[in-house]
Amino acid sequence: MRFKDKQVVIWGGNSGIGLASAIEFRKEGGRVLIIGRNPDTLKAALQKIGPDALGICADISDLAGLDRVYEQIKRDLGRIDVLFVNSGIGGAIPMRQMTVAKWDEMMNVNLRGPFFAVQKALPLLRRGSSIVLTSSIGHFRGLPDNTHYAAAKAGIRSLARTIGVELVGEGIRVNCLSPGPIDTPLLGRSGMEALREPVREINPMKRWGDPVEAARAVLFLASDDASFITGFDLVVDGGMCSF
Repeated sequence: MRFKDKQVVIWGGNSGIGLASAIEFRKEGGRVLIIGRNPDTLKAALQKIGPDALGICADISDLAGLDRVYEQIKRDLGRIDVLFVNSGIGGAIPMRQMTVAKWDEMMNVNLRGPFFAVQKALPLLRRGSSIVLTSSIGHFRGLPDNTHYAAAKAGIRSLARTIGVELVGEGIRVNCLSPGPIDTPLLGRSGMEALREPVREINPMKRWGDPVEAARAVLFLASDDASFITGFDLVVDGGMCSF
């Protein structure tokens, strides 16, 4: 019950790692509010989390809507003890085929939106609060057709360091999670289902990770078990970037 009486807000909590984390936070006593842009998956996620879970339908890339989201969070929760910014999209595009629109879409959802989602949450955070950002092992290695995704996720890794430095004096910790091959709906939505078997073969553990395995890492970073850790990147990838 590490999160008893804690108010937990999860951007991108309606599927994958975000949903798995929401369920685990609730199991450990947290009051959970999830945010997602798909009303159908949001409704289904709330049913899985529990009857007291809260939800807001919003798009993290819609900066004009962020104030509305946090006004509602202030009314419903009063404060934020854990902020998990997990919203994101994927997709592989060769460099020569990249368009400004595709580049901007990736940056808006995966980097710009998360930054301002943290910035606008600050009035609701207090000493002892924790922020966790979702990066990716995509920023570790140069992979073809991965330029815009890798750049955005590298930016998230950098934000964990720089925001962490700015907030450390206020007693707010900031860390990030870099998942590797985790079996989430993003795989299908990003058109990368064909990579399932090749990635399994090159992974030292010879399998894809379960979202719950990544969620456990999120809860560790968010909890007092990680009270002396900030600006850190926790890699959950089955050993892909270690060997």
